[in-house]
Amino acid sequence: MRRITRQILLVCLLQAACFAAAPRPENPSSGEELAHADISGQYGGHLNIGERAEPKTFNPVMASDVVSREIIGRMMADLIEINRASQQTERALAKSWKVSPDGRTFTLQLRRGIRFSDGHPFDADDVVFSFTVYMDEKVDSPQRDLLIIDGKPIAITKLDQYTVRFTMPRPYAAAERLFDGLAMLPKHLLEKPYLEGKLGQAWTLNTSAAEIAGLGPFRLKEYAPGQRIVLERNPYYWRVDRNNQRLPYLDELVFLFVGTEDAQVLRFEAGETNLLSRISPENYGLLARERARSGLQLADLGPSLEYNFLVFNQNDLSGKKLDATARKQAWFRQLKFRQAISEAVDRDSIVRLVYGTRGAALWGNVGPGNKLWMNAALPHAPRSLDHARQLLKEAGFSWNPSGQLLDPSGQLVEFSIISSSSNAQRLKMATLLQDDLSHLGMPVHVVPLEFRAVIDRVFQSFDYEAAIMGLGGGDADPNPEMNVWMSSGTSHLWNLGETKPATAWEQELDELMQQQMVTLDHGKRKQLYDRVQQLISENVPFIFLATPDVLTAADSRVGNFHPAVLDPYTLWNADELFLRAPVENARAR
Repeated sequence: MRRITRQILLVCLLQAACFAAAPRPENPSSGEELAHADISGQYGGHLNIGERAEPKTFNPVMASDVVSREIIGRMMADLIEINRASQQTERALAKSWKVSPDGRTFTLQLRRGIRFSDGHPFDADDVVFSFTVYMDEKVDSPQRDLLIIDGKPIAITKLDQYTVRFTMPRPYAAAERLFDGLAMLPKHLLEKPYLEGKLGQAWTLNTSAAEIAGLGPFRLKEYAPGQRIVLERNPYYWRVDRNNQRLPYLDELVFLFVGTEDAQVLRFEAGETNLLSRISPENYGLLARERARSGLQLADLGPSLEYNFLVFNQNDLSGKKLDATARKQAWFRQLKFRQAISEAVDRDSIVRLVYGTRGAALWGNVGPGNKLWMNAALPHAPRSLDHARQLLKEAGFSWNPSGQLLDPSGQLVEFSIISSSSNAQRLKMATLLQDDLSHLGMPVHVVPLEFRAVIDRVFQSFDYEAAIMGLGGGDADPNPEMNVWMSSGTSHLWNLGETKPATAWEQELDELMQQQMVTLDHGKRKQLYDRVQQLISENVPFIFLATPDVLTAADSRVGNFHPAVLDPYTLWNADELFLRAPVENARAR
């Protein structure tokens, strides 16, 4: 990758002007609406972040892709949040909470005087409205699976303007972690589309900034399709620093759409962006060689909680006019076919060629980065082409004289793998899988697509044969994975949208996931989730490949930079980040 020389004089003059012009937010009076953070910083500046793709929505109820969640998350807030660095829960919009002795009832006290980013007051009515929306089956939010216990929704009651009570059908194992990731919604803006049955179409990318409001540190200022999204400081934000100065410190967060990771790094090296998340080992190594000269802040946090995998299309294609894919589903639905594919994958080579020493091979959905929940008893079988061929023979497959794999009807076995063109690591995995499977006589075609096109095909149109995807990373606890492993889950990718378990093992999986959700004893809960991992490993709905280390970078001017192993790695504390005035300012003047 070519190296770009940092611009000095012009950039410094512009940055100096930016800091000089930055207005200092008025100090708030003390009050219980304020949450104090033991940090300090300086006001002003525009933090630029390069994104590989554009978001699909500004709607927190419907967002499922990483980019949408990353941007929306800076505009929204939760009742209780997980501190990504400590992995412990912290007070947020709720200033306190009590749990009943039986573990079924949570009573939350809300901070008084909080306002949405449009100035409208926030209270218990917004909380009740938000949970009503998330639990509405017709809305079909990805978060709904977390809020349904034993088939029953959590009951929420408004006790007074600033007190709400949540009653669980049974005790909830993850306790207050439940509330993280459930952005509180403005009833005054979203009640009308909700009552009209149009909430899923609300807050699209075409919605004006004035129609979107949240409780996070920033609010939408501008969306320029194909170029950038600009978030500006929320003047009503409810957190302050140790000096009682209202956060956030930054004037703006600017998300630039740059297309690929290499483009992200080039813009970063040029001084056009300030932060990098999820970078490759190669780019991390390049930046590490620059660190002594430029003072870059680099962090390798070890294996992430993300899992990358190959998934075959086993969805119901009735009425989709995808006859060619439907015919191939006879292979995809055969357990021994999927097992053979898994046996043929050279995971060690994937880790070495994709991640170098900064990643780990995966045989299940919980990797070595999650020491608390990983089932260490699961087998990590080495690659075996001989065993893969034996499994295919047992399933009725054969080979022609040219060594090409044929199905039981004599048809050539070949398929395509789609993956995001902006994710070089997953594309490399697809190419390595292509080579691995060629040794079984199986032609595989790699099809790079724009990220949003991949999401649309996997989640909406089902117009794909196989895909390389990534999930996980938000929390170490099993419960955020409910929407993946429950048969009715919105990310149950191998048979999306089914109304009941398609197989006996999926029925058991549903029961185990529901049971672990309400089991308070950690040891017993761990046993349940170990069995979940065993079922997933034995039935191979996904062919797990590898997980990267969390590799991040920031330029030397970014203050309060504390990357974490939980997603979002670098922007989880965006309200605390600040930009130091450039030291070159003195020379520039």
